[in-house]
Amino acid sequence: MLSFLRPATASADLARRVARRSPATALALRRSHPQRSGSTLVVAEPTGDDSTLAPSTLSAITAASKLHSGPISLLTFSSGEANVPSSVSSVIRASADGNSSLLAETVTNALVAANEKHGYSHIVAAATKFGANYLGRAGAQLGVSPLSDVVEVLSEGMYLLHPDTFVRPLYAGNALAKVTAKDSPLKLISVRPTAFDKAEVGDGPAAETESLDVPANELTEWLLESVSKSERPDLGSAPVVISGGRGMKNGENFALLEALADKLGGAVGASRAAVDAGFVPNDLQVGQTGKVVAPDLYIAVGISGAIQHLSGMKDSKTIVAINKDGEAPIFQVADFGLKADLFDAVPELTEKL
Repeated sequence: MLSFLRPATASADLARRVARRSPATALALRRSHPQRSGSTLVVAEPTGDDSTLAPSTLSAITAASKLHSGPISLLTFSSGEANVPSSVSSVIRASADGNSSLLAETVTNALVAANEKHGYSHIVAAATKFGANYLGRAGAQLGVSPLSDVVEVLSEGMYLLHPDTFVRPLYAGNALAKVTAKDSPLKLISVRPTAFDKAEVGDGPAAETESLDVPANELTEWLLESVSKSERPDLGSAPVVISGGRGMKNGENFALLEALADKLGGAVGASRAAVDAGFVPNDLQVGQTGKVVAPDLYIAVGISGAIQHLSGMKDSKTIVAINKDGEAPIFQVADFGLKADLFDAVPELTEKL
């Protein structure tokens, strides 16, 4: 089943209308169709610190908790004892040689082995570059069609009659599709981390732990990775992001944004136009083909607001736009806009902070 929702009204779906207009009907539906039981496997994202879970993993756990009332297991390649949310009942520690756990083949082998052992109803991954790397392969191995980039799990009101109904964006977020997965008892899903709150990690009792031997991977070999390191927060999880576009004119001018980011304790990003022009490396790109961010504060400097860029930052809590073109599309999504020359506005803002 496939239907389209306008972005502005997607959150006011049929289930909420039923509950709002007829509470008695909604209550009757819940009683006649109690929350179903199942079991879910959440695949943890790699982190530099084995003692903590990645923010995207915590968001995936929140999404998994909305699927059913059954247990949630966490698959990880980490050897550390990280605290997990109370909703996680068990942790499966997969063992792999060296850094081969970053390979799609290794992650898929572990995922398939865990599913063969426990028989999950749902497998949930974060819709990140890491998740996208193995999701398609895992779907082929499991014989199911992955449902990617889910932004909402519909599990209330009328949707109790149609479980496994989700909302996912199309056309760079200009349309939202409401889809119901029916092709297989097993559902393979990736969820957009910025669309779900991060599950809280408490000091409660530790989850049960089991070990999983991953079948050997003979198709590929891990050689090395090249990672750019920065003292600033990670772009994907920073509470403040300052991004520059083509209006920065050159890479040297990004120093203006770096100075502002240091004052605010934030990260520096860029539009695709700035990356394609060679101003900054592509790991700073925010947008449909870059990173999707949802910080508390997003400052767009010299960015016109192309659809490709908006799809990667429009979920930010507060959006501030600085652009000398008052007709720039970015002002349509901004909470606060400043029509000014960035080379005057940014240094003044940095100085006054």
